[in-house]
Amino acid sequence: MPGPGPIRVLHSTGLVDYPEAVAAMDREAAAIADGGHHELLWFLEHPSLLTRAARGRDEHLLDPDRFPVYATDRGGEITYHGPGQRIVYTLLDVRRLTGGDVRSFVRLLETCVIGALDRLGVTAFSDPARPGVWVARPDLPRGEAKIGAIGLKLRRGISLHGISLNASPDLSHFASIVACGLEGSAVTSLAALGAPADFESVDKALVASFTEHLGPLEPVTAPIVETPRPR
Repeated sequence: MPGPGPIRVLHSTGLVDYPEAVAAMDREAAAIADGGHHELLWFLEHPSLLTRAARGRDEHLLDPDRFPVYATDRGGEITYHGPGQRIVYTLLDVRRLTGGDVRSFVRLLETCVIGALDRLGVTAFSDPARPGVWVARPDLPRGEAKIGAIGLKLRRGISLHGISLNASPDLSHFASIVACGLEGSAVTSLAALGAPADFESVDKALVASFTEHLGPLEPVTAPIVETPRPR
């Protein structure tokens, strides 16, 4: 069994269906917890869909028939995923990184996203009362907009699910929900802010920030799901 080593980084091309991604995460998290695999950062993209955690409320599904809705065991409420949104599933040992402190782990992931956005020329911030990453938008009623979401589940000390960063999704799709249960909050993207929004640039910034805050990374190519469908 491998000892401590670099965190694996896997990039899936195409669109990965949500149920397949969840099944793959479950397998990988179990293998990591058993010591058979190193930790993993999995970069992927989903087709348009909604995920609903246990705290998701019916009234926050504003257009329930527009996209498929999947129940999820992560924290949070209702979230949209779709093309143009960079998903990073963070299959990491929370005990190793923060001594098992989940709040500190969430803050660590937020710091990683904020560092990546800084590399892309975007100033972002977190809020201890609301998981996620935000940017100032003085033109909006609340003066801010959410650009990245974080939702997690821990199993045997390993985190499942992780980060969604809005690179260039269709922002009108977020109108089908009250995103993350935050009524009145706006959502934005790198493209809407005029920042680099192609996945090559976004991933390069994320990898640099993850390396800074998490330690050495090792790219891998072995797929953990069947061939994703084309975008």
